[in-house]
Amino acid sequence: MLLEIVSPEATLFSSEVDSVVLPGVNGEFQLLNNHSPIISLLSAGTIKIHTHKQSHLASDELHASIVPQSDDNKILTVKINSGTIEMKDNKVIVLAD
Repeated sequence: MLLEIVSPEATLFSSEVDSVVLPGVNGEFQLLNNHSPIISLLSAGTIKIHTHKQSHLASDELHASIVPQSDDNKILTVKINSGTIEMKDNKVIVLAD
């Protein structure tokens, strides 16, 4: 599925991923390929992006907030303060603060 994480400044992440774990207002939840359509609010926390490769990562100042998890470099993490998520037709869009 395609994941896009967009902040007020720019698109922080845009790539195919295996799954994504998000900090929902009622607790953490995971989205996998072919998940039913969903719109939800996000609370402060960490987004965990499960990838099968990291060759798509840019190492510039804008993307510095996306870091590999210490025990598994195929899991990328992004800290957010709040946000909104929409998933439809295997495309996930996260609007994050």
